[in-house]
Formats: sequence, structure tokens, C-alpha cells
Amino acid sequence: MSKIVNVDDLAGLIRDGGTVAIGGFVGSGHPEEITSAIEKSFAGSGRPRDLTIIYAAGQGDRKDRGINHLAHEGLVKRVIGGHWGLAPKMVKLAVENRIEGYNFPQGVITHLFRDIAAKKPGTITHVGLHTFVDPRVSGAKVNKKTTEDLIEIINIAGREWLFYKAFPIDVALIRGTSADAEGNISMEKEAGSFEMLAMAQAAHNSGGIVIAQVERLVKHNTLNPWIVKVPGILVSHIVIGNEQNHWQTFGEKYNPAFSGEIKAPLESIPQMELDERKIISRRALKEISENAVVNLGIGVPEGVSIVAKEEGLFDKMKLTVEAGIIGGIPAGGLSFGASFNPECIINQPSQFDFYDGGGLDVAFLGMAQVDSSGNVNVSKFSDKLTGCGGFINITQNTKKVVFCGTMNSGGLKTEILEGRINILAEGKDWKFLRSVEQITFSGKYAMEKEQEVLYVTERGVFILTPGGLMLTEISPGIDLKKQVINQMEFLPLISPQLKKMDKDIFR
Repeated sequence: MSKIVNVDDLAGLIRDGGTVAIGGFVGSGHPEEITSAIEKSFAGSGRPRDLTIIYAAGQGDRKDRGINHLAHEGLVKRVIGGHWGLAPKMVKLAVENRIEGYNFPQGVITHLFRDIAAKKPGTITHVGLHTFVDPRVSGAKVNKKTTEDLIEIINIAGREWLFYKAFPIDVALIRGTSADAEGNISMEKEAGSFEMLAMAQAAHNSGGIVIAQVERLVKHNTLNPWIVKVPGILVSHIVIGNEQNHWQTFGEKYNPAFSGEIKAPLESIPQMELDERKIISRRALKEISENAVVNLGIGVPEGVSIVAKEEGLFDKMKLTVEAGIIGGIPAGGLSFGASFNPECIINQPSQFDFYDGGGLDVAFLGMAQVDSSGNVNVSKFSDKLTGCGGFINITQNTKKVVFCGTMNSGGLKTEILEGRINILAEGKDWKFLRSVEQITFSGKYAMEKEQEVLYVTERGVFILTPGGLMLTEISPGIDLKKQVINQMEFLPLISPQLKKMDKDIFR
């Protein structure tokens, strides 16, 4: 029997009340043809409905694509997601208490798929302790409508662990490039293989189905077995995506440098203008030692790789992306999750095995709110739900963590002239607060684990000490009281050896 199905018949394969796992990273690997069809079916027939949606990485374009297609009251009952911010329509349902919602660490979800496939009771890990995920805080619940406890504290061998409970997966929605009649799926034009295999195994072993979106069909037994990432024994149905719904990322239709088809010259990557973001990236770059294995977060930290390329230091480090990419230069924006010129692409759960075990030497992440204890919030602000993504996995387990961001935002204007920075206008949104709204990174836990933690801004550098945040460097041109201390809700420690940041950074 052919496994090919018409996209208009897809929704009938998904039972009401089922649990649906969806693959992808921003737009890479997201089965846009399938999620669009489910939305269309619900609009016409009211089916399927009351679904539980689970996904690891954020999937969306901050507008309409990705998980946004499923953001309809009645269609969705519960969402368990790693990153929410790219799906504002789903965020709205959660914030308005119209659906149940959980925010699990991204790496935990990828491992949970594997543990469900193996019929284990759940995932046992230290990831999430002492953050909002910890059941002694909120248990990863994002609103009042969400009451069921899916995470427990357990004690094994005298240590505390988090236990994330397993549950059956009824449907896995995955994506690849090519499929043969047996359902073997290859990913030669994709930006990564992500968690597709783990999801497919979880659904199959739960007695569920696997629906794969591909770009093309090939003859049976013509795919090189080394490029088959999901075997046909797991795949129930295949959908051929149209070109519009099968972009390589939500930012680009197809970039052969993302999939390894070509190696793009580094000169083709635009340089950064000399602004506060570049100042932060240049200073952060000094924290990389020879042959360091590195992770870069989205936003300001993306500049670290560009600056390294500009200054001839790119070969000094090995960049990785949590999607499963090793080597190359991470892409940004709606192509985040892909990399130019990757050396190796592994499955996302395996990448998080490496991260969780302390494999990273240094990580550069953004910071939206910081308090005097060094806690960082990037996941929730008032009625704005962003989600933690892979932030908790990475920050809790990396030897050195460098948070990167401006002192404030929302109107900040600067100029860099003659080796110094001038603040032309302050931003209205302060980042250094008495207390953060949600703990995505625990300063106290970092101190217990003896991590090295820095907070790099355009005005100076803070480090985490047992006594709290300490300012150790100040930028040339910056007034300590007026432009640092008076822009914070708490008084930081000031190093007796406070020094000026290197002037070359500002040239």
C-alpha cells in the first residue's frame, strides 16, 4: 500500500484529544504543509479538537507560520513547549487562560521523546533545578488554568533530581527532503535532522502514527542508507509539501551552505557596524580560550561569531548550535538553528547529551533581566511569555557562562567615537532589577556548581561572586555613578581593582 496521502485528508488521521508531537527549529524542519492543513480542517469542520501539542524548539515566525497555525481555542487543549515567543497567537491563548500550558527546557523535551520511545517512566535530570521549572517554584506551569503536576522532585543516591513524567505520543509530525515508497526519509537539503527520529520512535512505540512532509519522492531502494534519518518502518503516512510550505528555514527558501552542499566564503557574511552590540560582542570574544567549544544564543550573542570572523579569530573556537550543528557560523533571525558551513550535523537529543554533561567550554547568552544575586530572566515578563528554549540546559551546565546585553533598552542611543562610548539617550526599560520576574538562571545554583559567570554590557563587565554582582571593568567614556549605578535598581559591588575596558574594543 502506498503511504502517500492527500494533504486535505490529514486532519482525519488525528483523533480528537490526542497528543501530537511536532518537529522543527524556528522554521527549519517544521512541517508547514501539515500544520496549515490542520488549521484549515478545524476552520471548516471543527476537527481535530482538544489536542495536546508538544514541541521542543520554538517553531514560528512571530506572526502566522509554524505553531501559530494551531493556535485556536477548541483545537488545542494543552501545550508543552520549549520556546513560546515565536508563536504569539499561542502565547495569547495561554496568557488569557484559554489553554493549559507548560514551558519545559528544550533539551529535556528532546530527551523525553527518547524516553517515551524506550517505554521509560520519564526523564530524570538535574536540568531545571532552582529555576521556575522546579516544582517548588511553578513546575513549569505558565498560567492558572494549568494545574496538573508533570514534574516531581526525587532523590537518588543522596542527590535531588527532577523527574519529568512520560506520556504516550499519538501523532508525530516530522519533515524531511526525500521519501521512497517504503517511507524512508532523508534530509539532504534540510538544515538539520533535529529530534525527528526520537519523535517518530516515540509515536510508533506508543501505538501512534507518524506523518512525514517531504519535498519529493524517489524510487524504492535508491536512497543512500547513510542519509536516511528516519526509517520507513516508523513512518505511517507521507505528504508532499508544496514549495511555499517547504522552505529550508523561515528566512530562506534554500541556502546550500546550510545543508553542506557548498561551502560559502566567509567574506559573504556581512560585517557588523560599530555600535553597542559590536562592543559587547568584542568584549565577550575575549572570554574564549584556544580551541574552546562554544554555544551562541540568539540576539546580541550572535555578534560574537561575526566579530570573530572579522578579526581573524574564527579558527580559535568551535561553534555549536543546540539544533545539533557543530562547526560553521550560526545563522540568525528566522534562520536561527541553521549554520553556514557546518562540519557535522547530529540529532538534537544527542547535542543536549553533550551540553547537559558539561561538554561546552563557554556559552554566550542574552539577558533581559538580572538581579543582585545574579539570577537571569529571559522567559516571562508580565503578560509576555517567551519561554526558556535551550537556555536552562546550556546555562546550568557550561563551564563559563557569559551573558550579553545592554544596560537598558527601549530607546537606548549610543555613539562610539575616538575609543570611547557616549550615551546619547537612555532606554526606558531597565535590565538590572531588585528581583527578576522569573528565574531562568539561578545565580545561587551557579555558585554551588562553581561556574564562572560574567555579565557583559556596553558600559562595563560584572562577574558573579558569593556576595552578588561585582563590577570589574568600566568602558571608557562612561560615568560610574550616572550611567551605571543610577541605571540599576540595586547597588553592585565595585571591584577595588576596577579597570577600564580595552580601548581597542571601541575603535
